[in-house]
Amino acid sequence: MKISVALLIVLLAAAWTGSQGMSFRSSRVTCCSRERLFRRKILEFWIRGYQYTAPSCAHQAVVVKLLKGTVCVDPEQGWFQEYLRKQKQPNSTSL
Repeated sequence: MKISVALLIVLLAAAWTGSQGMSFRSSRVTCCSRERLFRRKILEFWIRGYQYTAPSCAHQAVVVKLLKGTVCVDPEQGWFQEYLRKQKQPNSTSL
């Protein structure tokens, strides 16, 4: 009985760490340099998604997915803060 419980725990631990390893290998950390930041306003209908850069990056930024490609944006820019406020509204009509 003790051996089967121990074996079950080992198998569950292996399965969990294996799935965690897969997610770490499949996700790449994207960082943005200050020189790479897009400085102009992006129209809302072009934005398909966004993701903050990792805390380990030298500069905090947001990687914005557009209709064609991605750009890095300063998360403190006024237009981006307004975009976030609109996304948080319950009756938001943007994509």
